[in-house]
Amino acid sequence: MSTARNIPNDHGLTVRMFATGLMLVLLYGVVIGALIAFGISYSVVLVLAAGILFAQYWFSDKIALYGMGGRIVTPEQAPELHGAIDRLCAMADMKKPRVAIADTDVPNAFATGRSPSNAVVCATSGLMRRLDEPELEAVLAHELSHVAHRDVAVMTIASFLGMAAGMVTRVMLWTGMMGGFGGGNSNNNNNQGGDNAALVELAVLVVSVVVYAISFLLTMALSRYRELAADRSGALLTGQPSVLASALVKVTGDIARIPTRDLRSTETFNAFYFTPAVAKNGVSISTIFSTHPSLDQRLAQLASLEAEMGRPS
Repeated sequence: MSTARNIPNDHGLTVRMFATGLMLVLLYGVVIGALIAFGISYSVVLVLAAGILFAQYWFSDKIALYGMGGRIVTPEQAPELHGAIDRLCAMADMKKPRVAIADTDVPNAFATGRSPSNAVVCATSGLMRRLDEPELEAVLAHELSHVAHRDVAVMTIASFLGMAAGMVTRVMLWTGMMGGFGGGNSNNNNNQGGDNAALVELAVLVVSVVVYAISFLLTMALSRYRELAADRSGALLTGQPSVLASALVKVTGDIARIPTRDLRSTETFNAFYFTPAVAKNGVSISTIFSTHPSLDQRLAQLASLEAEMGRPS
């Protein structure tokens, strides 16, 4: 259900959010079962599961904001950004989220948070520098639509498990490359203990990789549809689909000129972004499994909206 009176519900999005939530519950069950199978006691598993759920509910927005380099700003620090969001929230008849800026040249925006009352809308300094005022408001309307549709909360929670699994995977791989996995013992008993430890660490690595992959696929399936829903709602809110289309073309074109190294540092969070930051060279997860519909598909929907409003695209 939309939390803004002037941003309509999207029933297709609601169904997809419910399905994603159900699959996440099943994924949690698999993770808990795997932990028990590794010999961890039920009490420890329950405490661990409760701790993860608590962290997801209370800290997932902060973790996502930190991971993307965003910082909360006051109206005095960013008057133009706050002014645009104030106007859009008044038009949508919705509660104003917190406002943040990410200091990066990558032009983008995102929304995160466990609920509409704790949501954050963030624009990068690169986006604010490149777009004119109507285009920036069109992008912000898109992000506010995510908040109103409540898909921000589902995406934040869904992505948290994948991000945690990804971090565990990287730590385990780094430990292995540095001589971990039980190596370096000098006697048979120590070698046996080291082998057992290596098996446990390898099992944790495998489970982390699988959890990351499944979580990514779940967020990808939801993300593509929710982006189209936010494009539509944001364009209807401002009444200017062509301006949002212009912003999409401009941001996509400018991202293509960002150094690959900078893009790779942001790819983990592509499911949150207004448009994906895809590295140009080589093959990555983002180039194989896009979290967003194609630019042509998004522009076609906006052109159709423009025509419905009686204006040629």
